[in-house]
Amino acid sequence: MLGSNQYGKAEIRIVRVDRRPDGDELTDLNVSVALRGDLAASHLTGDNSGVLPTDTQKNTVYAFARHGIAGIESFARRLAEHFVQSQDGIHEARVSIEQYLWRKVDGRHTFEKTGETRTATVHHGHHGTQTVSGVKDLVLLKTTDSEFHGFVQDQYTTLPETRDRILATSVNATWRHDGADPRTAKQALVDAFADTHSLALQQTLYSMGSRVLERCPEVVEVKLSLPNKHHFLVDLAPFGMDNPNEVYYAADRPYGLIEGVVRRDGVEVPEEVVWTF
Repeated sequence: MLGSNQYGKAEIRIVRVDRRPDGDELTDLNVSVALRGDLAASHLTGDNSGVLPTDTQKNTVYAFARHGIAGIESFARRLAEHFVQSQDGIHEARVSIEQYLWRKVDGRHTFEKTGETRTATVHHGHHGTQTVSGVKDLVLLKTTDSEFHGFVQDQYTTLPETRDRILATSVNATWRHDGADPRTAKQALVDAFADTHSLALQQTLYSMGSRVLERCPEVVEVKLSLPNKHHFLVDLAPFGMDNPNEVYYAADRPYGLIEGVVRRDGVEVPEEVVWTF
């Protein structure tokens, strides 16, 4: 029998330039659409009478962008609602957007690409509408105010305890909300990382999630995935030199991966609407 299924157009690249007298604004997006509904006939018999072509979905994204994008959350919601309302056989839509950020460097029309990526996913259907915003590849590093000690040690442990270390991570975070300002949420993550004297990356994760909930009342939960980007002191003793926490080797793998959810008290977990296979 046919189980859960979906289809759509993935990774629609779109760049919109808003022409303004005081300088252009640039919006750089990667949009993916997925639809669910009465689609069994297409799978079982090849009857495509209920299938909106993925090429049409692509064109719809471009046409909607002509009328303006504004925030990626509102753009995703407009698209998701359109696909459900305009197609009798489509009951659910998911629109996921990655926004690549550019910083204006001359005040007019020259831009520099930044490192992190903003994300938004909107689900619309019988369950209502849910919005999840986020940020990924937000690289943060602090040169001190981080420790790691008191951990379990067995016959395979070689890691020494430390009272002062570099702490670095590449933040991948999402937050479920109803109208939260993504800039406020991102700044809360950065501020918590900066001012938490960390005894473990787990502690920092909880501080970051809690800070978003404190500053953004519209957010009900925060999911964080924090790879520990290890920096190890280089042993300079063979060269007759000391190393007072100044020269490090930045290792890219393997790495610790700390993940968790920080949820507001009393909030129930909603019906699962994130489609995975």
